Amino acid sequence: MKIYQYPSQAAEKKLAVIENRSIGFRKKDVTAVARIMEAVKKNGDDALLSYTRQFDSPGIKKSALKVSAREMAAAQKQVDRSFVKALNRAARQVKHFHSQQRPSSWINVERPGTLLGQIVKPVDAAGIYVPGGKEGKTPLVSTVLMCAVPAGIAGVKRICMVTPPMRDGKVDPHLLAAAKKAGVHEIYKIGSAWAVAALAYGTPTVPKTNVIVGPGNIYVTLAKKLVSGEVGIDMIAGPSEILIIADQTANPGYIAADLLSQAEHDPLSSAVLVTTSQRVAAEVSSALDRQLKALDRRETAAASLDRFGAIMKVPDLATAIDFANRIAPEHLEVQVKDPLSHMGSIRNAGAVFLGDYTPEPVGDYMAGPNHVLPTAGTARYASALSVDHFMKKSSIIQYSRQAFQKEANDIIRLAEVEGLGGHANAVRIRLKSVSSKEQ
Repeated sequence: MKIYQYPSQAAEKKLAVIENRSIGFRKKDVTAVARIMEAVKKNGDDALLSYTRQFDSPGIKKSALKVSAREMAAAQKQVDRSFVKALNRAARQVKHFHSQQRPSSWINVERPGTLLGQIVKPVDAAGIYVPGGKEGKTPLVSTVLMCAVPAGIAGVKRICMVTPPMRDGKVDPHLLAAAKKAGVHEIYKIGSAWAVAALAYGTPTVPKTNVIVGPGNIYVTLAKKLVSGEVGIDMIAGPSEILIIADQTANPGYIAADLLSQAEHDPLSSAVLVTTSQRVAAEVSSALDRQLKALDRRETAAASLDRFGAIMKVPDLATAIDFANRIAPEHLEVQVKDPLSHMGSIRNAGAVFLGDYTPEPVGDYMAGPNHVLPTAGTARYASALSVDHFMKKSSIIQYSRQAFQKEANDIIRLAEVEGLGGHANAVRIRLKSVSSKEQ
């Protein structure tokens, strides 16, 4: 991978390519997804069955769209002990982390005669999209945990999971085992935009939900964007990305492996190293060439590195951190001598991984924090998927007669300035009534 001296014109040109890797949609894709959404809205289960037969499982029947209790029981017997052990540990740690996020309702009576507060309640139903992978080759079991566990902690009564079936009409047993562990209540064998439409609009088989979360391809992402507002969504996510800050103490082999761990996702993924050491930059470049040859998904990773990968040599760590804040990466690794001492300067990142022994996959699978993260620079204002995504907050307001009288004229004045006479009158009529009773 090419090494750039930063700052320089060449580095800025490459950086512009990476920064402009925003979430964009082609007009023909928008049209296609909108057509799918409308078909599901109009034809319900018939549309779901038609699309699923066309793109995923030709022989699937309508009665098989919902995963049965028998299929769930069979899946538990098909997964091995080592997987169950790993799944249990991951679920336990994801649950422990997210359990600390649950917000509480509160009441405040400090102002005389008033009761003010906020009541926090979960949504009634949450939809979780989980990619199944072509013929079950990449079942994202970790995504099941990351989406369903926070929903359960929030107290959602109906957690509904959708995932595309394999050609034989089955769902990978690892996904089903993960769903059971995570507390999913219903699972449907549908994918892509039609699955999102079903969750948003509802069909006779798939009751509608209030929030839809989870990653997916361009059609899933577009569908979520189109239904946003009718239902809540987690985020409009783009391809994965990683940025690594490293000094002279960093291990070049570790860095190369971590860059490839994200580059292998997608040709549009971005993997960038920012280092203060010319030696580390050169050794990482060489290590990438060696490790890439042994990677199963080397063609995908190579395309990603060629277009959106870079090694930036910077004069100092302060410049490196400024660079990271500018990019606002989904994943930020800090492989320097004392990583914790720099946390105060990091403002924009989906998740931050500190030290040599905290590679990004630790966060993907096991650490506990959520791996559904903002991408494409949206970490400047957005956050990871959390319990909050499944909660809604209602304000509580109560005034006594005395408190109302004390503030009534000020409320009237503000309403009059805004030209809203009805607002002013709703207060004035009460004020006159109260005043007449006191006379």
